[in-house]
Amino acid sequence: MSKLLIGIHGSTGRVGRVLIENLKNDEEAKIACLHAIDEFNFTAPQEIKKTNSLEELFNSSGVVIDFTAPSGTGTLLKYALTNPKPLVIGTTGLNGAQLALLKQAAQSMPVLYSTNMSLGIAVLNRLVELASEKLRDFDIEIVEQHHRFKKDAPSGTALTLGEHAAKARGLELDKVRVSGRDGIIGQRSKDEIAVLALRGGDIVGRHTVGFYNDGEFVELNHTATSRDTFAKGAIHAAKWIINQPNGQYNISDCLGL
Repeated sequence: MSKLLIGIHGSTGRVGRVLIENLKNDEEAKIACLHAIDEFNFTAPQEIKKTNSLEELFNSSGVVIDFTAPSGTGTLLKYALTNPKPLVIGTTGLNGAQLALLKQAAQSMPVLYSTNMSLGIAVLNRLVELASEKLRDFDIEIVEQHHRFKKDAPSGTALTLGEHAAKARGLELDKVRVSGRDGIIGQRSKDEIAVLALRGGDIVGRHTVGFYNDGEFVELNHTATSRDTFAKGAIHAAKWIINQPNGQYNISDCLGL
């Protein structure tokens, strides 16, 4: 059986480099092409194709995995609109226009987009939704921690967790979200959901969703100790998405959640 050919858009980034390592000995998939928006700042195996051309990336690959920046993902999606290809997108911080492009692209190709490719986070999203629904009188607070280099805050993962919590209570996160507290702000409102960001050191990623009530509280947390978890999840998603019809998916769909 021939291996799935995977192209990596954003191969020079932190997750891109880990994807390369994880695909070296994969029995079902291999790297077809490495794409860099700027210059290649590392040495890849000589036999692997390297390019700055989206056309060459798409022509070489059966599926493209994207871990870049929002602007890079936007450019990728615009190209894909006229050159459909199964896509797995893990870039965070997408704005409204870029999300609209993603939705448009999903009409003519299968697109899997998740703010966190961890399989553990996919399960955590469902647990948060269940807890939020069943513990309706509990206050919800979300805290995320990441390394000093992360550019967006709160993390896309924390916002997604907040969306699941809000949805379970019939709320819209944008209308109840609190991003910080300072000064004499008055007591906490019943529906508000705090999403707070901490930055420092080399923390790969930690997310805690707390449900707090008088006399008891429950905290659900997920800690990523290595970027391997994101790479493995994206590869799992790539193997799954190639067999799906056009549409937009997320990492939970891979697990049937």
